[in-house]
Amino acid sequence: MDNRQVIGSWLSGPRAAAEDAGVDFGYRGEQLGLPEEGPGSIARPGRRVGAIVVDWALCMLIAYGLFARGDQQAMGNWALGIFFVMTILTVGTVGCTPGKALFRLRVIAEGGGRLGIGRVLLRTVLLCVAVPALIWDRDGRGLHDRLGRAVQVRI
Repeated sequence: MDNRQVIGSWLSGPRAAAEDAGVDFGYRGEQLGLPEEGPGSIARPGRRVGAIVVDWALCMLIAYGLFARGDQQAMGNWALGIFFVMTILTVGTVGCTPGKALFRLRVIAEGGGRLGIGRVLLRTVLLCVAVPALIWDRDGRGLHDRLGRAVQVRI
């Protein structure tokens, strides 16, 4: 008896097993009315990770140069505070942080348009906690985006 298919579906997870059973999940962003590819489509994880790495590096550089005075613990704390303020100011006004702009991403409301300041604040607090950003839905949105009713899209 050949059990390779059974083991493969178990290792692939529930989504792969459901797709093998004939369930059609569609593409990422389809339920939100977004295009599958190109401008306005859901941002891919690689671009999102790249953007946050750039933003965090910028905040670490600012913290090191202006506040830390050689103290590594203080530098990390200041960087988190700078990241918090920078994200609220930039996403709340222009819809993207410097890292997101570099990777051609924008944060918008689920229905399109800008996020309100309350949603930006909620999303940023959850992003700074980090755990919600690591829990993704089927569209590839983090829990911080779902609770803030936001979508990261390509420009």
